[in-house]
Amino acid sequence: MANTPQAKKRIRRNNRRAEVNGARMSRIRSFVKKVETACAEGDKEAAAAALKEAQPEMARGVARGVLHKNTASRKFSRLTKRVAAL
Repeated sequence: MANTPQAKKRIRRNNRRAEVNGARMSRIRSFVKKVETACAEGDKEAAAAALKEAQPEMARGVARGVLHKNTASRKFSRLTKRVAAL
């Protein structure tokens, strides 16, 4: 258990950040899932539109430090390839 005031504050801060970051990751996953479902249905227009929405969301996750740059790049690349293959 934390004894010093700064350690206690750090725990509070970490809990708040975890909550915010969790919500951010959930939002990113939702956008990615929209693209994947549109691809599964074979709807190229919907998939392309969903991809256009998902890309800035992933970039925002990278900027906020919730997602690694290479991870976002890889996911975006794979999604783009899937949409183009439709």
